[in-house]
Amino acid sequence: MVGNLLARYTWVVDTLRRYGRISRSEFNKRWADSSYGNGEPMPRRTFYNYRQNILELFGIEIAFDRRTNEYYIRELDMNGGDGSLTDWLLNSAAMSGVLSDAKAVSHRVFVEEVPSARDNLAPILDALNQDISIRFTYNPYTRSRPTPGVEVEPYLLKLFRQRWYVAGLNVSENRLKTYALDRMTGIELTGRRFEMPGDFDPQEYFRHSFGIVVDASEPRLVTLRTDPKQAKYLRALPLHPSQSEMIHDQFSDFSYKILLTEDFIKELMALGPAVKVISPPELRMLLTSRLRETLDQY
Repeated sequence: MVGNLLARYTWVVDTLRRYGRISRSEFNKRWADSSYGNGEPMPRRTFYNYRQNILELFGIEIAFDRRTNEYYIRELDMNGGDGSLTDWLLNSAAMSGVLSDAKAVSHRVFVEEVPSARDNLAPILDALNQDISIRFTYNPYTRSRPTPGVEVEPYLLKLFRQRWYVAGLNVSENRLKTYALDRMTGIELTGRRFEMPGDFDPQEYFRHSFGIVVDASEPRLVTLRTDPKQAKYLRALPLHPSQSEMIHDQFSDFSYKILLTEDFIKELMALGPAVKVISPPELRMLLTSRLRETLDQY
């Protein structure tokens, strides 16, 4: 029942976002045509209740313009964050609703899985919500044997490349580490409460990282040069939130303030000849070395 209500709420928000402003009669027509309306308009009382619940759950106000008799979205971000989690939840639920209305062509629609979310996400969210440490067995790719009894005070969760990661304090090592949920088994809440450090800012932790690797080095100013075709891809899907662009006649220069981590280097390697590193010099040397090592394999 709760899942069905959330799906209905997100349908309402997604509809208003897509159409910008919409009259009540137009909204009712689209509701009746949806899989939720069963050919009937939404009752006025139900619409009022949905508006209140959407405000409380997502910090999104469905406002009414008396001059035009239209409803529209006014986002308040009551939780004080950057809104990224709310957007992700709404986008995921909206996509689920769209796909549920397209069951007849489900054999022709292919999506990427997020395997770790199915079993391990819920208990870690519980631990985050209650500030309780977790214990699990970890199976990293770099070791032949799993490590049992790892206890972590979870500080934050991050989704990257269809994988969820949890970052927090490893209790026995007394240092911050990041763990992939799909390599964790036997997750349990210890019942031991912890207090988040006052100087830890979840928004800042991965600020200068590409992906989930954080190290002690300082972020560098990186400039990448691309042809006009590749520039379109980077504009549509930026490599990093710090991305900025300088457009020239025959090319574009994209700049980033970012850590030179292994994840970032692999991403640049994957882009191949479409991207050229202009600066810093040490990144150019790293990529040159990796390319030579790759050629040696052949």
